[in-house]
Amino acid sequence: MTGRATGRFPGFDMLGQARHWDSATAGLIAARMAAPSAGDRFFTPAERASAAALLNLLTGQNDQPLGVPVADMVDARLAAGETDGWHYADMPEDGQAWRDTLGYIDKDAHARYGMGFADVPERDQAAIIQAIQDGREWHGLSAPHVWSLWTRYACTALYSHPYAWSELGFPGPAYPRGYKNAGLGQLEPFEVADRRPAEDPVGDDG
Repeated sequence: MTGRATGRFPGFDMLGQARHWDSATAGLIAARMAAPSAGDRFFTPAERASAAALLNLLTGQNDQPLGVPVADMVDARLAAGETDGWHYADMPEDGQAWRDTLGYIDKDAHARYGMGFADVPERDQAAIIQAIQDGREWHGLSAPHVWSLWTRYACTALYSHPYAWSELGFPGPAYPRGYKNAGLGQLEPFEVADRRPAEDPVGDDG
């Protein structure tokens, strides 16, 4: 078992579909399973600790860890200069914005709790970032734009990883096999039914 699904799609492992992919696709996904290289790092050790705490909290991996190395993936992406190709006019470019904002959450943690962000209890970490999400301005930056920076990188990393795909019941790329059972609730033979399907919002009377 390599997909680490947590039980919503029991027994499902999207990597079991690898034999149906072409070699380029299989190689790309296998590379995502490999640990990011330790040779080129963007974050300092202190920034890396704060980033890991922040990103695990944002992606829910403290409560229900999927094993996706989100902080390492963001670190590697920034080291390679792989940004979204844009940034808000009132924000620094992404690499500097990450350095600045990680420093600011550490500063907030020291001011409130006398220790770095990575060292405070999770409930206090949550309180710090909740205040940012609820605010308009933070350390001279737009709080919504800071929140956008963090969540864009967190979500891109998390949902590009096969462990998250297994958790979602997503069997991976359709090419070249494709899908034949199109339609709501129609599963392919290789898919697994959701153990906790959403309730029908319409109700029994339609």
